[in-house]
Amino acid sequence: MSAEKKNKQAFDWKLLNRIFSFIKPYIGRFYIALAITIILAALTIARPLLIKKILDDYVSTKNVEMITLFSGILLSTLLLEAMLQLSNTILTATIGQSIIKDLRTKLFKHILSFKNSYFDTTPIGTLVTRSVSDVEALADVFSQGFIVIMGDMLSLSVFLISMFIVSWQLTLVVLITLPMLFIATKFFQRGVKSTFNQVRNAVAALNNFVQEHIQGMQVVQLFNRQQKEYEKFVGINEQHKVANIKSIWYYSIFFPIVEILSSLAIALIIFYSGISSKYFNVTAGDITFFIMLTGMMFRPIRMLADRLNTLQMGMVSAERVFKLLDTNEAIENKGNLIKHLNGKVEFKNVWFAYNKDNYVLKDVSFTVNPGDTIALVGATGSGKSTIMNLMGRYYEINKGDILFDNIPQNNFDVDFLRSQISVVLQDVFLFSDSIKNNISLYSKAITDEEIIEAAKYIGAHQFIMQLPDGYNFNVRERGSMLSTGQRQMIAFLRAYVHKPAILVLDEATSSIDTETEQLIQAATEKITKGRTSFIIAHRLATIQKASCIMVIEHGKIIEAGSLQELLKKDGHFKSLYEHQFSEASA
Repeated sequence: MSAEKKNKQAFDWKLLNRIFSFIKPYIGRFYIALAITIILAALTIARPLLIKKILDDYVSTKNVEMITLFSGILLSTLLLEAMLQLSNTILTATIGQSIIKDLRTKLFKHILSFKNSYFDTTPIGTLVTRSVSDVEALADVFSQGFIVIMGDMLSLSVFLISMFIVSWQLTLVVLITLPMLFIATKFFQRGVKSTFNQVRNAVAALNNFVQEHIQGMQVVQLFNRQQKEYEKFVGINEQHKVANIKSIWYYSIFFPIVEILSSLAIALIIFYSGISSKYFNVTAGDITFFIMLTGMMFRPIRMLADRLNTLQMGMVSAERVFKLLDTNEAIENKGNLIKHLNGKVEFKNVWFAYNKDNYVLKDVSFTVNPGDTIALVGATGSGKSTIMNLMGRYYEINKGDILFDNIPQNNFDVDFLRSQISVVLQDVFLFSDSIKNNISLYSKAITDEEIIEAAKYIGAHQFIMQLPDGYNFNVRERGSMLSTGQRQMIAFLRAYVHKPAILVLDEATSSIDTETEQLIQAATEKITKGRTSFIIAHRLATIQKASCIMVIEHGKIIEAGSLQELLKKDGHFKSLYEHQFSEASA
């Protein structure tokens, strides 16, 4: 079925069925809400019927006793209806919020399993919109959608049957206006659905822009781009406003039309009752009954269009959410081996490309023995960080094999394998939380005492204790309350306390001053002791004690050996080494 035909359908029933599959844990409450809805549909007719009876049977005869009795019944009916309506509203809202909580949890868990390559190509703002706004819209499918629509349809059926029983002639008079109402409803429904898609796209664009530019605010200000980026934002914000105004325009036209048609129906009832009274008996109760029922009938018809639209909007959001849920970007985790690693790492003829056929690594092979410290040297984009990413299976290799302790990488459980590898990145990411929690990442296996002992061991305890609240100090978003060197030390601590078999330091000293570098070098020697370590560095002074240095260029290992071995060769490393140290001494 084409996308255009699908869009013209009132509902995608398969999609609706999938939405309602999430109701299973709350099916008991759903049936109670459904029962209350049916009772409410029956009760809505009670008020006009009671008023008709009071007017026709007791007001004309001035029977005060019966008027009082039926007025009490009417009041009791109103109170019962109000209580049931309150219960139903709370119940449907609770069901809706419970379901979106479950769905959002499932969605976030699914996103957590994605490969890094997915996040490389998908804007963060889009994922935020799917996880928050689109999931939130699904709540209305339950609180303002299916159950309420069903209640409105039942009420309309009860109204029409009751009207025909009381006076089929007056019922036909009321029905004269319905074709015009249905035409207006169809126009409104189609128009608002179209504008809703525009609004959702505008919201996603707005989220993407704001997310990206707040994260990159330093670059915006450094290059004096404030005015240009402001003008871009104004344009995107204008599109968002226009999309919403279009939606409001349809509402502003539709609701007055409904009110006019409702008033027209009431006018026709009064007019027809007046001119036809000599042909058939029309009582004051009948006229009052029809006037009340006309208002009550037009209200659900008016709201029905809005609620059908709400249901459709929820389904559009559901389609986006389920599309993300159906996205298969997770690493295939068929391995079940959980075995503590000794630290031997072997790459055998490994080929890898982020984009098809554009290989970043080309036939890379090397072997690292347990406890060795390997330094990777090369220009930016040569493939150094890619080697590290492949070890933890954050990306899947295209060809070749990666082995740990002579066992193929795919044989290991992915989560366990990653627990055996700790990484310290150049751009340290810290959460808006305490230093303690940023180090332990809420692992119950890591105690406060272990954190403090580790901090003292690598030389971070002193600066932490100088901060307000010490280890409970909140570093704020991305660790903005700490210096670059302090963030690096926290990252070293985090890597160390998780007791990895393999440690990766990715450009960990490239953005810090000389004094801090010396502290980190001392920490590096301590945390790499006794474990396999990979160090990626531009500063060659930081890798002089490495067991082996591998020089990467254009995705290939062009040289490998100890520092002294490489300096004896008249190769790429020697040239790079002499150039860097001559600059340092100048």
